[in-house]
Amino acid sequence: MSLRTPWADSLDRDAVLQEYPRPQLVRDSYLNLNGRWEYAITDSAEHPVDWDGDILVPFSPEAELSGVGRQLLPGRHLWYRRTVRIPSGFAEDRVLLHFGAVDQDCVVYLDGVRVGGHSGGFLPFCIDLGSALSDEAEHVLTVDVVDVSDTSHRSRGKQALRRGGIWYTAQSGIWQTVWLESVPAVHVQRLDIRPLLADATVEVTVIGSAASTTTEATVVLTADGAVVSSGSGRPGEPITLPVDDVRAWSPEDPYLYDLEVRLGSDSVTSYVGMRSVGVERDGNGMPRLLLNGRPYFHAGVLDQGYWPDGLLTAPSDDALIHDIQSMKELGFTMLRKHIKVESLRWYHHCDRLGMLVWQDMVNGGRRYNPAVITAPVLLPVRIDDRRHRVFGRQDAAGREEFQRELAETVTLLKSVPSVVAWVPFNEGWGQFDALDAVERIRSLDQDRVIDHASGWHDQGGGDLRSLHVYFRRIRPSRSWGRDGRAVVVSEYGGYSLRLAGHAFSDREFGYRRLPSVSAFTDAFAALHRNEVLPAIAEGLSGIVYTQLADVEDELNGLLTADRTVLKADADTVRTIIRELAARFALVAPPNPPAHEGVHDGSQNRRA
Repeated sequence: MSLRTPWADSLDRDAVLQEYPRPQLVRDSYLNLNGRWEYAITDSAEHPVDWDGDILVPFSPEAELSGVGRQLLPGRHLWYRRTVRIPSGFAEDRVLLHFGAVDQDCVVYLDGVRVGGHSGGFLPFCIDLGSALSDEAEHVLTVDVVDVSDTSHRSRGKQALRRGGIWYTAQSGIWQTVWLESVPAVHVQRLDIRPLLADATVEVTVIGSAASTTTEATVVLTADGAVVSSGSGRPGEPITLPVDDVRAWSPEDPYLYDLEVRLGSDSVTSYVGMRSVGVERDGNGMPRLLLNGRPYFHAGVLDQGYWPDGLLTAPSDDALIHDIQSMKELGFTMLRKHIKVESLRWYHHCDRLGMLVWQDMVNGGRRYNPAVITAPVLLPVRIDDRRHRVFGRQDAAGREEFQRELAETVTLLKSVPSVVAWVPFNEGWGQFDALDAVERIRSLDQDRVIDHASGWHDQGGGDLRSLHVYFRRIRPSRSWGRDGRAVVVSEYGGYSLRLAGHAFSDREFGYRRLPSVSAFTDAFAALHRNEVLPAIAEGLSGIVYTQLADVEDELNGLLTADRTVLKADADTVRTIIRELAARFALVAPPNPPAHEGVHDGSQNRRA
């Protein structure tokens, strides 16, 4: 059944997703390669002679917006081809080819010669083309993609070749922006930005190209165009910038300072939000989530990031903004990005609009045992996750891939202000050695909260005791808080409502079916007032309602899958979220001192 979002009808097929794809590191060099490419699906790694037609990049062939509508199966090859000619004056010393994400493994060719490749379907990568395009002639770019989807131990998220229930249509190929930039030999490759709110400083580490080891980097921090501080240092070493009269970043005031970085002749810009997160005991001795040194209630929504017309790819930048803004207008302060790494633009919008993000890692592993991933919904099952085979993690290569992608995900997003929590495992899906995952994350990022095993199979680690509650009441326990971890209900609700004309299929998956918007609203209100609200005084520090929008068979979203209808009365939802925050403020007083020299403002200068 075809279901489209409003942005699909306004999609310009000659100018697809043209926005700059990396707002956290902006360089004045950008050539977008989205749009019409040729494609072919073949049985071999031999370059095709005949091509099957056009595909609209960056939409996967399985997505309606690609114009293809075909499923890539394991063992087959998905080929892309287009010509590239860079404009006069574009090339400096080197041209870099960027892919936001390609699902799952790919090899890239320029004029028939292999120039690079990548393994893994959810993370960006870059290929240095050197001076190959500097002649300004027409060149042929070809990409060969293979995808085993859920038939192996590989990371795949919630994709399934036999979709249904909580598992969604498998996709493949290029699904984020493809683009070129030109850089000098000495250039910035990455910025590691660390706000230290308690110290009123920012640490900026400039990661430079191989040729930059002896070149000094200069960093300037500004606020509304006025210089706050500046500093310089060698690439790879932290540059510390003091920040007087700090204005803290929060969902209520998402204030962002600007950064200007120069390395040799290369110049880039970025930004930083001055905020801190953690878990500490409140004035009553209960462990609580903190924001900027004070207890802060995380009122969140599960966000799958799936679209009926684009699958993992949003149909437009405005669509990304719509989801974030819609939840913010309802009063929610957090989104849990579920089993997906989003485009960097999505995180940027969370930064500038003011939305906390809990970031899940992408799951893998062999076929999951229902006794491991389903039985704990009703039964108090906890299995030691060092038993790899029980969790479908018997493949050493799959465990190594997860550890590598975990490190790459943290490195990619650890400078994003809105990201405040890491979630390496969910409901036992390919879980293994969760305590080791905590240590791996801590070694890369000491400044965020870790929910090491969301839902069940708690190994006693991380910063959160993380519960999923669907078929029973939320009941506080006397043990809450004893181990020093804050308690969160990281999934609950999941109430479903089918609305005519807005359903993806004839199936309906949800945890309680309701017949109307009014019934849905009443049930939502009762759930929060009767179960969530009383639990806050007993130690509940955060919630993640399931979910933001319907996804395929799952009709348990606050929004329909096409993002056109809100299933609950907006004023009622806003009132309830305010009640939760007010109760939290009453029962979770700060344990002084909070950060001094920090003030809150009301202006959002990046709206």
